[in-house]
Order: sequence, then structure tokens, then C-alpha cells
Amino acid sequence: MARLPNNPLEQTERVELDGTPGIEVTLRRSARIKRMSLRVSGLDGRVTLSIPKSLPKATALGFLSEKQDWLRKALERVPQRMPATIGSTIMFKGAPLHIAAGTTARMHHDGHTLFVPADPDGTRTPARVAAFLKHHARGALVPAAQGYANALGKPVAAISLRDTRSRWGSCTADGRLMFSWRLIMAPPPVLDYVAAHEAAHLRHMDHSRAYWACVAGLMPDFQRHRTWLRQNGAQLHGYRF
Repeated sequence: MARLPNNPLEQTERVELDGTPGIEVTLRRSARIKRMSLRVSGLDGRVTLSIPKSLPKATALGFLSEKQDWLRKALERVPQRMPATIGSTIMFKGAPLHIAAGTTARMHHDGHTLFVPADPDGTRTPARVAAFLKHHARGALVPAAQGYANALGKPVAAISLRDTRSRWGSCTADGRLMFSWRLIMAPPPVLDYVAAHEAAHLRHMDHSRAYWACVAGLMPDFQRHRTWLRQNGAQLHGYRF
């Protein structure tokens, strides 16, 4: 996905919903928005209220108060996120990987089980598993993206990894590529597709026919990997670290 510079016309802030403890709402103001829009993410239950820039905050909070029942029901429909703890299973390169307590201070895996250092209170395991995934994601995404960029004869300014919700990758006009490290949980061809998708933006900063022809030139069977991500991407976001 091509990414434009941050829009100075947008502002965000977090507010706590009165009367419904624990529900935090991101208030997003934008000069481009004409009416209020309330959204609950189906991935992690994050609540966002988009409002016109000039709308009084009190009006936005009043709208949220009126929508409390709707919000509670919408949040109840969001799947529970699966914790990455000892005894649980995550996806790694498209296959299940069981998390188990190891006998050493070093993490390792045998293709079926990820052995993590002993963690009696369970507080460190999620971060350790995330670090494992990030390490392998960088090892797979950097050469893949660089390889596709080289095939196009385009330079890459930088490659970064983040834990994004709304996009699997992005490309800026100055050649900076960003990817979600959760892609390492997908089958390797799917990860490669996203690398090709973003590398193609180095040539076309849009989703025109020429852009998709460029993607097809890099990966002729990209469509089936794109479909897999659309159908299974929510599962990759379902793990909590």
C-alpha cells in the first residue's frame, strides 16, 4: 500500500467512555470528514470515532454516550485474542508452532515446538515470542523486499517492521518500506507477495493497472496469495503478545 506523508489536518486523542469502564475510544478529527463515523475494529476491538474538525468535543462525547449499547454489543462480537503463552499455539510460516517451556535460557524451535526459557509467572513469554517472530520476520522480509526492488532497478531507502492493524505494508514516496512483522506467521509465499506488493510501489505510487501489471511481473500467481491474506489475515491479528 502506498503511504502518503502524515496529514496535518488530522488530529487524534484517546477518551474514556463514561458509564462503560474499560472502553477507550480514539477520537479522530479531520477536515475531510463531514459527519461522525463510529467504528469497532473486528481485529482487536479498538474503537474509533471520526468527526469533523470543527465539531465540539462535547457533541462527540454525547454521541458516544448515546451509542453505548451498540458499542457493547459490537465489542461482544469481536473474537477473543489468543495469548502467546506456554501451552498455547501460534502460526509460524503458515504452520502451527506449539509454545513450551525449555530447559535452557536460549529460545529455539524444532519446526513443531518453540522452546522458551522458564517463566513461572508467565509475564515474559509473550514478549519473548514476539521477539522471536520479529527476528525471523526481518530475516525473511528484508531480503525479499530488497530482491524485488533490485528486480525493478529501484533503490530502497529503509525497511522497518511494525505491528500494524490496518495494513500489511506501506511504501513512502522517498522509498521507505514498512511491513507488519506478523507476516512471518503466514505461509512464505504470502509474505513474499506483500514484499512484492510494496516493492512495486517504488515504481507506481498508486493501484493503477500499470501497478498491478508490475506486481504480476514480479509474482505471476500473486492473486491467490492476496486472497489468502484477505481470508486469513484476521487470524494473524488474533494473537496477543
